Amino acid sequence: VGMATSWGSLLQTEQQLEELAWQAVDRALSEGVLLRTSQEPSSSDVVSYAPFTLFPSLVPSALLEQAYAVQMDFNLLVDAVSQNAAFLEQTLSSTIKRDNFTARLFDIHKQVLKEGIAQTVFLGLNRSDYMFQCTADGFPALKQVEINTISASFGGLASRTPAVHRHVLNVLSKSKEAAKILSNNPSKGLALGIAKAWELYGSANALVLLIAQEKERNIFDQRAIENELLARNIHVMRQRFEDVSEKGSLDQDRRLFMDGQEIAVVYFRDGYMPSQYSQQNWEARLLLERSCAVKCPDIATQLAGTKKVQQELSRVGVLEVLLPGQPEAVARLRATFAGLYSLDMGEEGDQAIAEALAAPDQFVLKPQREGGGNNLYGEEMVQALEQLKDSEERASYILMEKIKPEPFGNCLLRPGSPAQVVQQGKTLVMNKHVGHLLRTKAVEHADGGVAAGVAVLDNPYPV
Repeated sequence: VGMATSWGSLLQTEQQLEELAWQAVDRALSEGVLLRTSQEPSSSDVVSYAPFTLFPSLVPSALLEQAYAVQMDFNLLVDAVSQNAAFLEQTLSSTIKRDNFTARLFDIHKQVLKEGIAQTVFLGLNRSDYMFQCTADGFPALKQVEINTISASFGGLASRTPAVHRHVLNVLSKSKEAAKILSNNPSKGLALGIAKAWELYGSANALVLLIAQEKERNIFDQRAIENELLARNIHVMRQRFEDVSEKGSLDQDRRLFMDGQEIAVVYFRDGYMPSQYSQQNWEARLLLERSCAVKCPDIATQLAGTKKVQQELSRVGVLEVLLPGQPEAVARLRATFAGLYSLDMGEEGDQAIAEALAAPDQFVLKPQREGGGNNLYGEEMVQALEQLKDSEERASYILMEKIKPEPFGNCLLRPGSPAQVVQQGKTLVMNKHVGHLLRTKAVEHADGGVAAGVAVLDNPYPV
């Protein structure tokens, strides 16, 4: 791909680069590509731009189209897993013995099943993350890193970055190229999913409850979705888990009320990491799950997004059981799977560990955690595996083939895949992909996304 190297050749001097970077930063600020600062995460008095690439990165059109095409399959798969209580129980049985966080989530899942699930409408806003694997024939292949079923972020900011990259190319008199940058508005699509769930809930005065963290640097990403909802006359109430403990209640029909206001949809932008739960917060989560409000996600869908489930889905024959009579969908899904290996006690797990210790640069060790920065690579992975290999604790991890993308040139500027599926009863109401998110990171960083401070926002330049 000749173009990949050539954005840089449009610049002759360091000074031009600096000037262009300032142009880009100012445009990003005017477009609302914003984060609160780490110094003042609870206040919007001081904000800065979210880190992003100076140029859009080249992405083969075929891979972009493949990612779009398989997204609906992934949505159906997540939905099928979340409704299959036996599969979830069997898959997570070894993990919950050793991983306290997954065990607590699973306890809530069991309690809700036992009492009877009150909600009748289900909403999934899933983001499937991929990397482009270098292959022997020189053509990159789309390989899934993970699927995010809770609090998938950057749908809002991703809709604001295309204008920035168009601006950069226009400044360089590349208007033809600028026009090739795809428009992208995931937050609108995500909001449509929430709006549909709100409508199906069927109570005109009910609100959407957004569960947020108090210290939320990424608030503008969330506001984009809130504003789309408000434009449809759907009001959003932002509250913390602590507020739910204080003001939340269920009536005799298990309808959820906050301060006397009925809640139709609960949209979680918190609750995906152990550090986000106190005992009080666990109780608040249980209250929300027991209600008939539409949770995005409900507890079963959150569990469907665990690494352990991802690893089990890659086993021979499992997709066929979960998606019977859909061989094309199964083939599309399987084509995106990288190698995934169970570390359960026994011969299979022993063999996986032996292989990883023999070739550590080919593998990644992943715990059941979200939010970035949790995975182990290289020497750290070797040390962890040496410690874990004779302990049952190893079952709380999975081993994954390390995806090796082709590096390329770009400039990362930093200050000083979303999709939706809504389902009611047993009929699928809507299932679509609503846009894409491209994140780029420096070659030396193995793990972590934008919120974790490693990756930066980017746009695909289709080639």
